[in-house]
Amino acid sequence: MSESRLKSAYLLILILQLTATMITESTSVGVNWGTMATHQLPPEKVVKMLKENGFKKVKLFEADERILGALIGTDIEVMLAIPNFMLQKMSEDPAVAASWVEANVTSYCYTGGVNIKYVAVGNEPFLQTYNNSFLDTTLPALKNVQHALDGAKLKHSVKATVPFNADIYNSPPSNPVPSAGDFRLDIRERTIEIIQFLDENEAPFTVNIYPFLSLYGNNYFPMDYAFFDGTNKPIKDGDRVYSNVFDANLDTLISALEKAGYPEMDLIVGEVGWPTDGDKNANIQNAKRFNQGLIQHVLRDNGTPIRKRKFQVYLFSLIDENAKSIAPGSFERHWGIFEFDGKPKYELDFSGLRRDRGLIAAEGVRYMPERWCILDPKSENLDDLANSIDYACTMSDCTALGYGSSCNHLSVEGNASYAFNMYYQFHGQKSWDCDFSGLGVETYQDPSEEGCRFPLMIDYGSSVRVYGKVVDTAVSILVGCLVFWSWCDRLL
Repeated sequence: MSESRLKSAYLLILILQLTATMITESTSVGVNWGTMATHQLPPEKVVKMLKENGFKKVKLFEADERILGALIGTDIEVMLAIPNFMLQKMSEDPAVAASWVEANVTSYCYTGGVNIKYVAVGNEPFLQTYNNSFLDTTLPALKNVQHALDGAKLKHSVKATVPFNADIYNSPPSNPVPSAGDFRLDIRERTIEIIQFLDENEAPFTVNIYPFLSLYGNNYFPMDYAFFDGTNKPIKDGDRVYSNVFDANLDTLISALEKAGYPEMDLIVGEVGWPTDGDKNANIQNAKRFNQGLIQHVLRDNGTPIRKRKFQVYLFSLIDENAKSIAPGSFERHWGIFEFDGKPKYELDFSGLRRDRGLIAAEGVRYMPERWCILDPKSENLDDLANSIDYACTMSDCTALGYGSSCNHLSVEGNASYAFNMYYQFHGQKSWDCDFSGLGVETYQDPSEEGCRFPLMIDYGSSVRVYGKVVDTAVSILVGCLVFWSWCDRLL
């Protein structure tokens, strides 16, 4: 090969590398980092994992001093949330909002500090299941937070927003197309007041969209329409064609904003993702298909049929959270693209170049000893088994045992062993936590089966953060009972 050809080839490679870097850096997809887990990776390890996997943006559900400390100097763009339970006090007293801003925003916003870009005031406060609990407090809290940011001279660098659930808008049953979208009548006036305030402060409208829930809540929903790789039956809305529910949902919101008089308002998709367990449609294959399709869709910068421009997206979520309430469904604890210990569940390419690349795992994770708790195969009196299983599932996480989940194929003995082991691991592998009225026994042989992992817990603190709430124990008890009853059916 001549010298001129070598130079040309080298120049082409250099241009491709620079292009890949520019694409990755300018159009990066963010991620939600939740902390509702019994055993959490040290923030320093998670931040290192974020950096090594190319995440430029992260959304936090509360102001955690250790997490914010780990983000200092990283230049990762942060959306920092105020939990719903704080909205009442912040709406009533501007000083409370000012104090929170001073402690959690201003004190970190310095050269080389934390790159805080947004403050999320509440999380889905107008969700229908909240029964208007935050209807009167959200806007006053938002105003007080933004005014506190203004007073701290952060008006142009940090914006307050409100992440809404997509249930605040819809299209009428008589005309179920995106262009007919409007805000729910019962909260329309309050929502538009918030939109007006956001617009006045040049702040974005944030919405959480979950195509998975369309499948979960409707057995007749077309499977392919939940994904981005085409469908045989696209929806037509005039001259516009919709091949996936994500675009249709987002354009329904844009239509609602147009009707409210804000057609050009900036949008952020604050949460979007796909779970890997806890339901028949929640698995690794579907999660990879959805999230990779979403990334490709967003990085093309083509927008939606109505709005042909790019928008920000935060994947939900970074890591599994085993202490989340399962009231919405068992899948709630399995949204992570990483396992609880920082191991990637599947490959994802964030570059937009369709490269086959794996995610980088957390390094140097410390685990508890290789020791498990199972149902003693020598046990003869099983009279107390039901109560033991109920207790174990109530105080741990048995969501992998449910219908359609990864461990649903286990035998009766395997189900009991899984429940016992989860309790045992959750509580630090203490020998007395493997008693269960004499039914449990410790073992050094991994009882995992194909497709069903009996996890070892990571050896870090067990402080559960639940954003001001208590995990729904009653729901856990019910799930434990239902799981046991399903096992009993197998015996009949």
